[in-house]
Amino acid sequence: MSTYKEIVTMWEGFDVKSQTDLEQRLDHFKVLFAYHSGKIENDEINYHDTREVFEHGRVSRYQGNPRTLFEQQNQKVCYEFLLPHFEARTPLTINFIKEIHRVLTEGTYDEQRYIKNDERPGQFKIADYVTGFHEVGTPPEYVVEDLENLLAEINEVEEKITATNVLKIGTYFHARFEAIHPFADGNGRCGRTLLNYFLMIHNHPPFIVFEEDRRGYYAGLQKYDEVENLDALQMFFIQQVEKTWQKQLNSFQGKRKLGHKRLDDML
Repeated sequence: MSTYKEIVTMWEGFDVKSQTDLEQRLDHFKVLFAYHSGKIENDEINYHDTREVFEHGRVSRYQGNPRTLFEQQNQKVCYEFLLPHFEARTPLTINFIKEIHRVLTEGTYDEQRYIKNDERPGQFKIADYVTGFHEVGTPPEYVVEDLENLLAEINEVEEKITATNVLKIGTYFHARFEAIHPFADGNGRCGRTLLNYFLMIHNHPPFIVFEEDRRGYYAGLQKYDEVENLDALQMFFIQQVEKTWQKQLNSFQGKRKLGHKRLDDML
């Protein structure tokens, strides 16, 4: 069995159903995800400050750009916002996506987008923005239509989702979402959050796109932009799943091998 399949099997064995279950499994993950997802687009983010935000709600002796702290605080708020939705298995909808984006980007829009273009967190873009290497994203007037079509595609295969194809479906959703580029800012952070949420409500482990591996991430998205081929992006995501959960898998397998003392041996 491949490492990836072993990790999926391990996650399924955890039987994560409630938000309490999820919090237990994501205690360390949530900080690492916020750090790496944020740093992909903002090099000022560092792990120490991110951990301080998650654990204490503040950062001492901070002298950087306040926007950076807002971004990481928003990551924490978004994590907490999604917990009850995970337990309820809230399906992805246009309004739900807009709300996730609002939470993630509140207070972080720059002057050009916020004032001159009248664009706001939780609202779809008004201006056109270049994205990727060969695409410019969906024109603003077609964003809702393209997102509705994407969600309809996902809903059409809902009954066919299994442990063996959920990552491929999630990869398709993520690639299409980033190609549509529905918002003026925060599409990457929002898209990675949506991908993990989709995977978790379908009993698949979430994962981190590590900032040091961003070239592989962008290459996979570029391949989809060029020829609509998902293979490179899906393989990259499999590698990131393995990188995210390898230590946990090793610990889990070690405990399984050691077993425990039987009651009869203790009498």
